[in-house]
Amino acid sequence: MNRNGINPKIRDLAQRLLSLESTAENLSKANTFAALMVSEKLRRPLSTLAGTAGFRSLLMRALTLAKREAPVLDGVQVKEDGSLEGLDGEETEAGAVLIAHLVGLLETFIGEPLTLRLLNDIWPDLSGVDMSSKGKESI
Repeated sequence: MNRNGINPKIRDLAQRLLSLESTAENLSKANTFAALMVSEKLRRPLSTLAGTAGFRSLLMRALTLAKREAPVLDGVQVKEDGSLEGLDGEETEAGAVLIAHLVGLLETFIGEPLTLRLLNDIWPDLSGVDMSSKGKESI
């Protein structure tokens, strides 16, 4: 892990997820939209697994951690249903930080193999991902 607490490979993975979801031409709007889309796509299966309150808690913790690195996220809230509110396009890099923390927490709680399986189920184009800092092979 780096000094900010995010494994660089997880940060790269978060950026790849944002890239897969980016559709807008404007980079800041694309990253904001992509962060919302990644969060929403993770919300469905994780709410099934851990319940809405469980996903909401996970996302709130990720947001709390992300705010330390990206204070521009101070206005962002996690709504009761686990969706994000308050991303307005100014958080270009902050979206990647938020998603990196969310994926990092997932890895901590359910492990790398299950996290990768979940991500690959949602994003089949995501392949050859290794989240560990040790460089071991992934699925």
